[in-house]
Amino acid sequence: MIHQYQSGGKYIVMDIASGSIHEVDEVTYDMVALYPEADRESVISETAKKHPEASTEELAEIYDELTELKKEGALFAEDTFAPMAGELKARTSGVVKALCLHVAHTCNLNCSYCFASQGRFHGERALMSFETGRRAIDFLIENSGSRRNLEVDFFGGEPLMNWDVVKKIVEYARSVEKEHGKNFRFTLTTNGMLLNDEVIEYANREMHNVVLSLDGRREIHDRFRRDYAGRGSFDVIVPKFQRLVAARGGKGYYIRGTFTHANPDFLEDIKVMLDLGFNELSMEPVVCAPGDPMALTEEDFPIVCEQYEKLAELMLERRKEGRPFTFYHYMIDLEDGPCIYKRISGCGSGTEYMAVTPWGDLYPCHQFVGEERFRLGDIWNGVDNAAVQGEFAGCNVYAREECRDCWARLYCAGGCAANAYHATGSVRGVYEYGCRLFRKRLECAIMLKVAEANDEYTDL
Repeated sequence: MIHQYQSGGKYIVMDIASGSIHEVDEVTYDMVALYPEADRESVISETAKKHPEASTEELAEIYDELTELKKEGALFAEDTFAPMAGELKARTSGVVKALCLHVAHTCNLNCSYCFASQGRFHGERALMSFETGRRAIDFLIENSGSRRNLEVDFFGGEPLMNWDVVKKIVEYARSVEKEHGKNFRFTLTTNGMLLNDEVIEYANREMHNVVLSLDGRREIHDRFRRDYAGRGSFDVIVPKFQRLVAARGGKGYYIRGTFTHANPDFLEDIKVMLDLGFNELSMEPVVCAPGDPMALTEEDFPIVCEQYEKLAELMLERRKEGRPFTFYHYMIDLEDGPCIYKRISGCGSGTEYMAVTPWGDLYPCHQFVGEERFRLGDIWNGVDNAAVQGEFAGCNVYAREECRDCWARLYCAGGCAANAYHATGSVRGVYEYGCRLFRKRLECAIMLKVAEANDEYTDL
């Protein structure tokens, strides 16, 4: 399968099965589109009609180069990966590499778009005990096989509302990791309301990554991210985030925002984040019921696509100026990225990755917590819901008919099971609006990679 598109003034040809990406001129671009449909003479003749400025010799040379690339497997390659679907999960069956610890099913903000029902996850407010957290660490060690690097995310609700337990869990994990040959990497996700100097110092020492929730412009952020008295949180959290990032010393962090129907022009929010001194950024499209007033609409779609294009242009400009920044969805590794098994097998929710509630129940990921039919088991007795785990083990890009003919399938691995479920009622469904946004983001990300390969990020 070939995907062709124009972006940033470039003509880009992607060969999906081989992963090859080619920047070409307009003549070659048009010939690629004709190549599979006719013989050599016809392709050259049709291309000549559109490009009379090109000589017959030039067109013949281009055709022969395309033919050589086809022989090398870099163009028009066959997709032979379907039989491999599920192999990685089969090989790693029973091996868990990451847990999302819901240390607090409560929150000090009352965000109206919160998928977690303001931290309650459709249930009661609760805090995880240290005993449960310790057992979760033991469960991860016991079920991690030979994996050395293990991931633990502290999540909520708002995890800083249970900060002492977070610290005790980290201390316990550090005390046992060497004897088991493990290395724990911790992530903290916070709304920032309870950040203080002690938390900042500890997080910057112990947390491999910190995710900070900020939606950009004050008026956008405060429209949704308010406390229970109805007050916006922007002015409280921004100075704290700035202190944490300044003290972080280059360690990983992300400013993570959400854009909705209220701000499809989310690039304006990114610009605000940049002006505030943040340069590791993520803006996620909201996922909610179609009738929700915050849901992105068809009218929003072209606006959002334009924002992605302008964002890529801004990234190029700032790179040239020596002021680069990172946008999470444009991070793509075309050379050393995920192996093909990972690309077709999905995110690993429900198999390699699970969420743990304050009571120790296991769910496929944080977005399924509270959906009782998806409860997998608990950290004391392990997984006992084989049927649901089997559903997730079978989630791969070839298990979804809609994905088989999608040019982006080897980059998204079938997409998010939670988004699919909430959009269609099935973890093997397809959240079509999200797929369209993903394809647009991917086109922009690859255009940036092409510019990088051409050394366009620097002034020559």
